[in-house]
Amino acid sequence: MKLYYSPGACSLSPHIVLREAGLSFDLVKKDLHSQTREDGSDYRTVNPKGYVPALVLDDGQVLTEGPAIVQYLADRVPGKKLAPPAGTLERVRLQEWLNYITSELHKTFSPLFNKQASEDWKAAARELLDRRIDFVAKALEGRSYLMGDTFTVADCYLFTVLNWAGWVKIDLSRWPSVTEYLKRVAARPAVQAALQAEGLLKD
Repeated sequence: MKLYYSPGACSLSPHIVLREAGLSFDLVKKDLHSQTREDGSDYRTVNPKGYVPALVLDDGQVLTEGPAIVQYLADRVPGKKLAPPAGTLERVRLQEWLNYITSELHKTFSPLFNKQASEDWKAAARELLDRRIDFVAKALEGRSYLMGDTFTVADCYLFTVLNWAGWVKIDLSRWPSVTEYLKRVAARPAVQAALQAEGLLKD
């Protein structure tokens, strides 16, 4: 398999999953602000949507959209318990979290990275993020991970998105359950390896 990524972008989530799963893969870097790959070729020939992640399977098929990719990868290695079995209520709970992260957290960060976004739009996004992180913080109280004691693909995604807070000067120390959670996830060897590979670890 081949994962197309941009350092620190939402593609970090499937990158972590691949390492947690112990699957063999190659990394190909896409420039965050252009539609080119490292070799200068047009990334849209891989993913016409133009954004990461994209996962090229061994048979040449391409998967896009992070929540879909991470569930596919988890199902490849059921013994790792990165996702509950399909058809169970627990799996639906995982999908509930993935949908919340992608629609309510991930997309609400977007204006804060958009140079064309107005200050009013950015202020509204910050207000929404405060409320949505409040919800996550309460859900994490008394839990090691989103689904309880078991680390899942939802944690890979939440860790990725909440780490953007530092880039846009959102102080997460207001939510101790969140900061402790991020430290717990960051300490996992697979997470450290993914951060190292993407050049995101400070010396």
